[in-house]
Amino acid sequence: MIRHLDITVKGKVQGVFYRKATKAVADQLGVRGFVKNEPNGDVFIAAEADDTMLEMFMEWCNEGPQDAEVTSVESHEGELKNYRNFEVVKRAL
Repeated sequence: MIRHLDITVKGKVQGVFYRKATKAVADQLGVRGFVKNEPNGDVFIAAEADDTMLEMFMEWCNEGPQDAEVTSVESHEGELKNYRNFEVVKRAL
């Protein structure tokens, strides 16, 4: 069964290629949704996949890329949006 999670990652997670690495892992696991930087320094992820893939994805979110320093990861179940792929949301110009 496909589930939707809204995930907030806190710590040193901006300026360390967290979004780019998240997309690579999501694509590898078949997770769909998006990742974006928040103004307060957090990273927000909307993720949809089956339980097994979401579990592996969440494990990765707690580690992040090499230079990241993740202090906490919060997730909440949300309404399924049926994303087609996984995207990095860039900052608005």
